[in-house]
Amino acid sequence: MTTAAPGRAAQRRRTRRAIVEATMALLGEGAEPSVNDIAARADVSRRTIYLHFPTLDQLVLDATAGLMTEDVDAALARVDSEDPRERVRVLVGEVYRSMERSLPLGRKLIKLTVDAPPPAADLPRRGYRRIGWLEWVLEPARSRLTSQQGDDLVSSLALVIGWEAFIVLLDVRGLSPDAARELTLRTALVLLDAALPAEQD
Repeated sequence: MTTAAPGRAAQRRRTRRAIVEATMALLGEGAEPSVNDIAARADVSRRTIYLHFPTLDQLVLDATAGLMTEDVDAALARVDSEDPRERVRVLVGEVYRSMERSLPLGRKLIKLTVDAPPPAADLPRRGYRRIGWLEWVLEPARSRLTSQQGDDLVSSLALVIGWEAFIVLLDVRGLSPDAARELTLRTALVLLDAALPAEQD
């Protein structure tokens, strides 16, 4: 009896992951998958999908976020620099590569975020992965900032690195993806330089 519950929990995690990975694969192929498509690819029933995801939109939201962040996670894992400026260069480059390849998915991600039911109190609708990346950028310099300064810098960088800013630069300002990436990097570096005090020799 003591091992049944952990076993069921592990099975639920595996099933959920299989559903998300099947959805990611279909999205990556350019499809707009239905629940039936996803169930067939994941080899589960429609009922099983709805046990894990109340709506198809929520499933697509989770899968889209996963699809667009796999390459970024892998690239950041290869970085050994402790310089926040170098880390933000890598982050902006990888995020923009992912976003440029996945622009239709990104537009859907924003729409689904806006349309999603309100989250639990004090929780963001999305963006957990982005905040983790920005915390990684600042981690080597956190000792040079107060807790509030570090949090404010993460928030400031979140304004300029991500889908919202990318689409504004493309659609409102009419920039090319390359120009948008360069402007984002310059802005992020200005924010870093303004917030981080010079290191003492």
